[in-house]
Amino acid sequence: MAVARLPATAALPLWATTGDLFAIIRTPDELSIVQTSKAIPRHVLSERGWRCLQVVGPLDFGLVGILSSLLEPLAAAGVSVFLFSTYDTDYLMVKTSQLGLTLTTLQDAGMSIQQEKEDDPGVYEASAG
Repeated sequence: MAVARLPATAALPLWATTGDLFAIIRTPDELSIVQTSKAIPRHVLSERGWRCLQVVGPLDFGLVGILSSLLEPLAAAGVSVFLFSTYDTDYLMVKTSQLGLTLTTLQDAGMSIQQEKEDDPGVYEASAG
């Protein structure tokens, strides 16, 4: 996975909406796109080399502490994260180089981790024990 940055006024590129998992966020300052590394052209400013963990959902909007239960142990272990959310759930991205530490840390904190698709090594599911 990767996170691309385009100017705030940029038109939405066709590559931004390909595949099963992508996120598009426009602010007055930028257009950010979460997409597979392969989909983002090399000339586009991006941060590549991320893996994605999906929190098993759907999550009720009234739930409190879901993200902190994931983020607190990761912060203590020195793992940097990038987050995005949908109506149903949250997604946590970590650098590929920190994936092993991330999985071990979350499992030690009582989370259950499962690779979502054997043919897609980039997405994992996380849920409370």
